[in-house]
Amino acid sequence: MYLCNTKHNHIMLVKTYCAAVNGLDVNTVTCEVSMSRGVQFHLTGLADTAVKESYDRIKAALINNGFKMPTMDITINLSPADIKKEGSGYDLPLAIGILAANGKVEDGNLDKYMLVGELGLDGHLQPIRGALPIAIRARKEKFKGLIVPQQNIREAAVVNNLEVYGMETLMDVIHFLNGTTTYEPMVIDTRKEFYEQQNHFDLDFSDVKGQESVKRALEVAAAGGHNLIMIGPPGSGKSMLAKRLPSILPPLSLAESLETTQIHSVAGKISRGTSLISQRPFRAPHHTISQVALVGGGNNPQPGEISLAHNGVLFLDEMPELSRSVLEVLRQPLEDRKITIARAKYSVEYPCSFMLVASMNPCPCGYYGDPTHSCACTPGQIQRYMNKISGPLLDRIDIHCEIQAVPFAELSQMQPGEPSETIRERVIKARQIQTERFSSLALGEGGGRGRIHCNAQMTEKMLHEFAEPDAASMEMLRMAMERLKLSARAYSRILKVARTIADLAGSEKVESMHIAEAIGYRNLDRGDWAERGL
Repeated sequence: MYLCNTKHNHIMLVKTYCAAVNGLDVNTVTCEVSMSRGVQFHLTGLADTAVKESYDRIKAALINNGFKMPTMDITINLSPADIKKEGSGYDLPLAIGILAANGKVEDGNLDKYMLVGELGLDGHLQPIRGALPIAIRARKEKFKGLIVPQQNIREAAVVNNLEVYGMETLMDVIHFLNGTTTYEPMVIDTRKEFYEQQNHFDLDFSDVKGQESVKRALEVAAAGGHNLIMIGPPGSGKSMLAKRLPSILPPLSLAESLETTQIHSVAGKISRGTSLISQRPFRAPHHTISQVALVGGGNNPQPGEISLAHNGVLFLDEMPELSRSVLEVLRQPLEDRKITIARAKYSVEYPCSFMLVASMNPCPCGYYGDPTHSCACTPGQIQRYMNKISGPLLDRIDIHCEIQAVPFAELSQMQPGEPSETIRERVIKARQIQTERFSSLALGEGGGRGRIHCNAQMTEKMLHEFAEPDAASMEMLRMAMERLKLSARAYSRILKVARTIADLAGSEKVESMHIAEAIGYRNLDRGDWAERGL
């Protein structure tokens, strides 16, 4: 596009289009490249260091592909200028803009395509983060197509009604825009790939011998989306059981998969060749994890482990070993199912609707209450160890489950356990009951978080409507509340779990047997441990 072309003044302006990712939000960015007489390079538009360094990468890439950096005054503006531009994905649109302004690339197609990609010094395109949400934005903005590095092609091609081209090099993009070479857009049968990979699990509950009460607790947790903590000695199978939990969870819906994939895309966690995440995430960070790594943030804001576990499971092994500040920061996300990271320069929001599954030893040495090993810890040591998990955080965990090691004599004789497929069928049936129950609720009755999907997300109003116990059950619950010194939040948790147990049993009403089992899952509350001499 030539704005002015005279004998004494030669000014050229070309526009290319890319995108800025902020959290899961994506904004279209216009790269305005202007050339005039002079020898300077100017880059404006709130660009970070990685974007400013693009000049050197672009210059080397052009030289190594037979071009020269124009010896003119080059001014580039990234519009809108009030949105921060981060990362190296702007290399490709900037390079194409410079070449187009210099007459090396036809500018007739530049307004039809969004371009993203990092340039290597030899002109090869390197993968970028956030290709999926960028593709969604490109379709929303009515672009004809999106050009991405080849490594991001399957991830971006999930979006239909958008031509997605994966390119290996800068020269490929130039030939495509000039029309000298024809390329075919990537087409993926998203639904076919999604459903083919959904039911394949490497771990199965049939590998677990014994531990029937714990497997029952995990089934209840999966059926209602409840948070769960297992407490038992080393080697009792806590981690083994937790890792098999995804195999009994209900399958992801296509909408859940798309949202989950977007989060992993922004974090750069999508492996090459992957289109959609088809199984619920299982994240198991080490207990030395920092607060920022868990909740997200940093200089360039990235999703943390709680957001990477969205629609899946966050497993915290050896929970008391995590720092107190890290544990306490979990309290609000567990309630709100989203995390807002506010800093001086930015504010981003990530969804984090996950099941928290945790494990811990009963004492520092791990053998308090174990029939085969003696505990060397004093009551004070045990109390301090248990107090590392605060009461408010423990209240937010619906199911507390004690676990004992299976003796070798029994272990060697037991038959394989119930397979995950059988348990999963019961879980799916219970979830279907919940889906029908909550389908009539207005979009917003879930406390502003959208629709309610499982019993764990019920509000107090819904508890009165769907989980109100009869008089005998209420009296049982009152006695348990007084004896265990339970909080009002624990009362709500018991009713939610009882509602799930009733759903598994196919019962419309919450009965005494359901309340009794739910109360049994509160045996780690402080009052109960005090009664046991701690």
